[in-house]
Amino acid sequence: MKLTTRGHYSVKALLDLSLQPDYGPTSVRAIALRQDLPAPYLEKLLIEMRRADLVYSIRGAQGGYQLARSPAEISLGEILAAVGETIEPLPHHIPDAAQAEDWVTFTIWRRLHEKLKEALYSITLADLYYDARSWQAARGEETSFVV
Repeated sequence: MKLTTRGHYSVKALLDLSLQPDYGPTSVRAIALRQDLPAPYLEKLLIEMRRADLVYSIRGAQGGYQLARSPAEISLGEILAAVGETIEPLPHHIPDAAQAEDWVTFTIWRRLHEKLKEALYSITLADLYYDARSWQAARGEETSFVV
């Protein structure tokens, strides 16, 4: 599985939101600046994630986006699905019943797909946050956070 720019930027944005005090609202511009992302593209992704109930949008001068749930309740799989990422293997492939090898290969890929999907939905924003903090601490870095 390859994580596209779309998926990568979405995860970065939600990780950034998870770092806000009390998960308060943050502007698209502020996220874009901290994470070095193009703001117009990020806005489109955040709108898609809002439609998937991963974030709320708040209007006004102190508005922006904030997480709709705690980081421990938002999975990597949900984020990727919200922005149209897919991990479906060979969606239109039908194995040749006359060839055992074709059936076995198809079965292996189907089982791997299920395990990957299970893993993506078990990894949360909180897990990613702690992984990043551990990596920074191991390198002796401050707790500034850029994904």
